[in-house]
Amino acid sequence: MEASIGCCSPRAFLPGVSTHQHSTALVAPPSISPSFSSKSLKSSSLFGEPLRQVPRSSLKVSKTKQSSLVTRCAIGESLEEFLAKATPDKGLIRLLISMGEALRTISFKVRTASCGGTACINSFGDEQLAVDMLADKLLFEALSYSHFCKYACSEEVPELQDLGGPVEGGFSVAFDPLDGSSIVDTNFTVGTIFGVWPGDKLTGITGRDQVAAAMGIYGPRTTYVLAIKGFPGTHEFLLLDEGKWQHVKETTEIGEGKLFSPGNLRATFDNPDYDKLINYYVKEKYTLRYTGGMVPDVNQILVKEKGVFTNVISPTTKAKLRLLFEVAPLGLLIENAGGYSSDGHQSVLDKVIVNLDDRTQVAYGSKNEIIRFEETLYGSSRLKAGVPVGAAA
Repeated sequence: MEASIGCCSPRAFLPGVSTHQHSTALVAPPSISPSFSSKSLKSSSLFGEPLRQVPRSSLKVSKTKQSSLVTRCAIGESLEEFLAKATPDKGLIRLLISMGEALRTISFKVRTASCGGTACINSFGDEQLAVDMLADKLLFEALSYSHFCKYACSEEVPELQDLGGPVEGGFSVAFDPLDGSSIVDTNFTVGTIFGVWPGDKLTGITGRDQVAAAMGIYGPRTTYVLAIKGFPGTHEFLLLDEGKWQHVKETTEIGEGKLFSPGNLRATFDNPDYDKLINYYVKEKYTLRYTGGMVPDVNQILVKEKGVFTNVISPTTKAKLRLLFEVAPLGLLIENAGGYSSDGHQSVLDKVIVNLDDRTQVAYGSKNEIIRFEETLYGSSRLKAGVPVGAAA
């Protein structure tokens, strides 16, 4: 399928905005708490082009209507063409396109960062910022520009920020701005993770309530991997030289295959069941593919369409991965692609997010790998008990 490559898109900027229109200094909304930024946000740019602001007067809240959607999107389509088929919600489309602009800017900033002994630094206006904080600011800025984000919350700033969007027809977004920021200096692949929930709540919800989830992946190629609730598959978009996003892959099935990415291996010291699982992978001659970055390790399951990722706790190694910012969004990406997720007992999409900083152990992968994970660690698997599974359950 991937032989059909031909970009059909106009410029990949926010729709309805002149390509000659440039924004002036951007000021953070006054409702944002002081912990977010004590300074005005300045224009950010990719190849000298700033993020573009859409006049608020031109926006209307769009209520989702029942309509017949095209069930397949063609390889080679632009991001805008794909989104027009994937959802009738114009507000969600605008938000995802705005985030796409931020991702391509972050990609450029990561590639041009100067890395010293303690951090990788790049410029943001007149400020010199560590790249993870720079990514954080760019994403808040993009969400504010979309005008459809009510609340946003980031792993760097784990407090709700009111970005002024509507409650009805609007969204709340949680994101990890630069997952794997500690390995930027070694030039490993890193990425951004975000989940989109309807309305104005980021607690008292589950991952299954998400309307969309995505990753931005900054490696040899820059890709935008996207899943929309109710639309089949998880979809990869490639950033082309001219700054456009092109649809290059659709994943609808995660099959069986001997590929494993074992996180938190120190837990095998005092978690004998996890040690047993790891020894099984080694004995059965699984191929080890582990980078230390959650984004590339989970993304390879989508790209290779097989494998398993684990990150397990023990009495002395507590859960590190955050349910809201990382685990739930990646859960939607994996399950929409035909894979499975588990915290040992249930899909991570069914875990209620009580606090913004809730953490959990997790496994992602094919059905048989998740059955093996649950049976090895806890003696039984829900996937053998006839329990509905998958993102559409």
